[in-house]
Amino acid sequence: MDEMFARAPIPKVYMQLALPVVLGMVASMVYNLADTFFVAQTGNADLVAGIALGTPLFSFMLAVGDIFGLGGSAAISRLLGQKAHQASAHLSSFCFYAAIAFSLVLTVLMLVFERPILGMLGVTAATYQYAAGFYRMMALGSTFIIVSLVPGNIIRTEGLATKSMIATLTGTLLAIVLDPIFLFVLDWGAAGVGLANVLGYAVNTTMLVYFMVKDCQILSLSPKLWRVSWADVRTILNIGIPASLTNFMQSFGVMLLNNYLALYGAVAIAAMGIVLKIYMVVMLIMVGFAFGAQPLIGYNYGAANKARFRAIVRFDFMVEVVYALICAVILMIFAPQLVALFMDKPAIVTMGTKMLRLLLATAPFIGAILVFTTLFQSIGKASGALIMAITRQGIVFAIVIVLLARLFGFQGVIMAQPVADVVTFLIGYWLYRQLVVKSEAK
Repeated sequence: MDEMFARAPIPKVYMQLALPVVLGMVASMVYNLADTFFVAQTGNADLVAGIALGTPLFSFMLAVGDIFGLGGSAAISRLLGQKAHQASAHLSSFCFYAAIAFSLVLTVLMLVFERPILGMLGVTAATYQYAAGFYRMMALGSTFIIVSLVPGNIIRTEGLATKSMIATLTGTLLAIVLDPIFLFVLDWGAAGVGLANVLGYAVNTTMLVYFMVKDCQILSLSPKLWRVSWADVRTILNIGIPASLTNFMQSFGVMLLNNYLALYGAVAIAAMGIVLKIYMVVMLIMVGFAFGAQPLIGYNYGAANKARFRAIVRFDFMVEVVYALICAVILMIFAPQLVALFMDKPAIVTMGTKMLRLLLATAPFIGAILVFTTLFQSIGKASGALIMAITRQGIVFAIVIVLLARLFGFQGVIMAQPVADVVTFLIGYWLYRQLVVKSEAK
């Protein structure tokens, strides 16, 4: 492991760690696109909108898992760089069992408070039955979704990114196969879509646990090692909570956007739901590169190898921004055809094309934002990680959408995210100069 993280050529080890994560993200993207395609084939805009309204719930579950998955992996990667192997084993065990406990509590709360939560998500009378069916199934399977984030992230700190990818691909392929069966053959509607997702995550989580027990040399899931000090818990939470807030803010941002779009009818919500799925073509791969590089950044920062650390960060920026630029241009050109693949209705194609092109215009900025965010997480800069977590789809987005909606109506609503992206990039660059560049110069 030391040879790989500390001495192997940076492009080689970067791709060795990042590409399996990217492929896992591509698998998730394919499932989301297939899921949207299957649902759209029903021709029922209320069904499409109902599942789109339930999407923030999924982001919320990922956010909870990130507390222990990303918080744990960031802390463990630095400890491995310091050769603190026993402490790493304790942290891995704690994160796993803490995620299980939290997920069980959340399942109960989500089921008890279903109606008020769906109301907050922007569900209407027309979309309620569809959103509720999807919501209940996801709530019942939340443990598999939340817990998968822990072994899925922490085994990459031992260089086992390929194992994580295999589990993700298997679970995703199962969900893709089950989706049309539950939706069209068994006619289970939105609940069937939710069940296919949950079963995919159940297989994913089971395989990740197996790989961790079988292949990890340092990390452990032994119940005997779950006890850690409060200082260790704070280390996990200092990064895990800001990391999770990124997904919380994503849920908040989508929920806020849907509430504003609801004023313009189910067609507007359905169009944005389709657009956000296509947008994942860019986003998920960028996220894969950013998080794939995280163990490499954390290890070399923990090992105090400043020259290698700086070189890795520069390479990370180059990969993210160049990829985002190329992919965004291609998707902008073919935006009408892509939207029409999902639902070939003139109103949705016209509206969706405009939405997609606006979102893609700031993709290179998002690539840089992802590097800033994962960098702060990897090196334990909790303040920078927290600020980045609450800006793009949180505080900045909320301020921007309120102002632009009042000034420009519908046009302002769909312009809000690109404007928030530019503002967040400027904030991230300033933090990078303050927390990383100046610190390294000392």
